[in-house]
Amino acid sequence: MERIISYPITLIYYLVFGLLLVIFHPIQYICLNVFGYQAHKKSVDYLNFGLLSATRILGTRYTVEGLENVPKGVPVIFVANHQSMYDIITIIWYFRKAHPKFVSKKELGKRIPSVSFNLRHGGSVLIDRKDPKQAIPAIQKLGKYIEANNRAAVIFPEGTRSKTGVPKPFQQTGLKILFKTAPSAYVVPISINNSWTIVKFGFFPAGLGNRLTFTAHKALKVSDFEVDDLLAKTEAAVVSALKY
Repeated sequence: MERIISYPITLIYYLVFGLLLVIFHPIQYICLNVFGYQAHKKSVDYLNFGLLSATRILGTRYTVEGLENVPKGVPVIFVANHQSMYDIITIIWYFRKAHPKFVSKKELGKRIPSVSFNLRHGGSVLIDRKDPKQAIPAIQKLGKYIEANNRAAVIFPEGTRSKTGVPKPFQQTGLKILFKTAPSAYVVPISINNSWTIVKFGFFPAGLGNRLTFTAHKALKVSDFEVDDLLAKTEAAVVSALKY
């Protein structure tokens, strides 16, 4: 029954979603090229606020806990499990004060209004999953960027989205590179629950009436731990608040 009811609601939702992407694409371009980074970031923040608000059409609710655990004025590495694109939208808006930048697959950097522009010009990096050698310098670049500018990197070390909410083992290479290139950073593990339920039927129709929860855990200073210990503590923190 939910699936049947969802078809017309999802159609309305995607029309609003797509309209927001189209409207904010030129806004981003003008903000960046006329007013600079800060204006561009504001435009991205409000785009994602609009995209989050649009999910209310689907009856989606959000609970975000632990924002006080995000340190200020230092580089931050957000490490989270990954369930859907709604993870990204939520992190950009609710954790906007940390200036989050993403490690994203290169396909997202092409032909998607607003999204591709921000990934290419907003400080994130695009990697080719089929070419590990290309990914290493890209992630190194991101680590050096957040270290120099006191901004945040967001990495989903599972490597791909979980379609059922069950976490996959963390891949460690990207995290190790960020730890090395941003030695003064603080790691903030984030546990994401129920994001996958919006896409449980696939792209169309969307799931209805879901409550998403995001829990930011206590920050771990990179320089206070051996790499293997930090990796283990980070993964344990993320998994500790998952419900599946």
